[in-house]
Amino acid sequence: MGVTSPLKGQTHSRSFITKFLPYVLYALFPVALFRFYFHPFPFPLSTTDQIPHSNRIILTSSSSSPPPLSFPREEEIAYETPCNYTNGRWVHDKMGPLYNGTTCGTIKDGQNCISHGRPDLGYLYWRWQPSQCELPRFDPNTFLNLLSHKHIAFVGDSMARNQLESLLCLLATASNPNLVYTNGEDNKFRRWHFASHNVTVSVYWSPFLVRGVEKSKAGPDHNELYVDVVDERWGSDLDHLDMVVLSIGHWFLHPAVYYDGGSVLGCHYCPGLNHTEIGFYDVMRKAIKTALEAIIERKMGSGNGIDVFLTSFSPSHFEGEWDKAGACPKTEPYKEGEKMVEGMDADMRTIAVEEMEAAKVNAKQFGGLRLEILDVTKLSLMRPDGHPGPYMYPFPFANGVQEHVQNDCVHWCLPGPIDTWNQIMLQVLRRWRRGE
Repeated sequence: MGVTSPLKGQTHSRSFITKFLPYVLYALFPVALFRFYFHPFPFPLSTTDQIPHSNRIILTSSSSSPPPLSFPREEEIAYETPCNYTNGRWVHDKMGPLYNGTTCGTIKDGQNCISHGRPDLGYLYWRWQPSQCELPRFDPNTFLNLLSHKHIAFVGDSMARNQLESLLCLLATASNPNLVYTNGEDNKFRRWHFASHNVTVSVYWSPFLVRGVEKSKAGPDHNELYVDVVDERWGSDLDHLDMVVLSIGHWFLHPAVYYDGGSVLGCHYCPGLNHTEIGFYDVMRKAIKTALEAIIERKMGSGNGIDVFLTSFSPSHFEGEWDKAGACPKTEPYKEGEKMVEGMDADMRTIAVEEMEAAKVNAKQFGGLRLEILDVTKLSLMRPDGHPGPYMYPFPFANGVQEHVQNDCVHWCLPGPIDTWNQIMLQVLRRWRRGE
């Protein structure tokens, strides 16, 4: 018997493999190439390829074991955090404003600094740069599209009118505003219509938002405020308004007697009257609260909702007493850290911010109500160069330098820094439209 060798028959097999192996490899190569093309190996991302985390919030799963690769998992959703326009700095802007004092016919004469001969025009070439995001240039067509077929009202004191006229001038670069209504001394109640988009813009004079009797030569030498009753000159029109921009502050500095529930609550700077001095901070807070509550209560069941902005306090820049030849001669913005929001400016701003936050909580239970603070206190404080100053009057130095020239260091030149307020408001409207 012979022993069968374990190598017996391999000579034939080896020749078979040698003969057909190349063909097998040729056949497998395109298959492998096809697989790699459509399902590549997961190479790790480099550091520069990582998703940036600044200004982003990542909602991840609760799993304690992170995936081995840097690719975002399917359950991760990224949201851009809303831009905070409160803090920032003013930077040079070569583009300048969208309009000028000679092309917009709605500017109050006292704020038309260009036509009144202000010689330095450097104040026109600055833009607000928020600390952590960008503030896009105002787009009038976008604003008109967002407010198409709607009625927006500015309600408050002369700062509300200042902001209104800024918006009208910005929008007029894209569409013609037609004045369709005017009433009251000094055009305190007016209405415009943009036929191109069926947008209505109104202004309501209401320096306290609540019912008040303003001091006058024929009446009391102090203001009288009823802090628990909304001013019906605008409150009665709420059914016809889709958006309201509230703005108050400076009128609360004047002497006044306050009423609540029909009784005297106290007064501010009322020597000679037998009333308790209580200042104006709590009264201003109550006035804002009354106004916001009235809007919420009257619109919560209407079915068409409303958007509400509250513009925070805008500081003045008198160097010296405002009624004793005080002026605002600066020609450039303050640099970051050079001027701080403090004292009365800070207190007035805080009241507006806190009351708007409280109103947001109150409005959450109702649909269709959107509220936002328009926090412009810091960016306004940093612009001492943006007021009319002596150019509240035409060519005040045409006959030489006068010993005493009245200055306006409260309101803003148009165009000017106040245009930024409407820039920010537009960005909030765009955010709302995106559902954020």
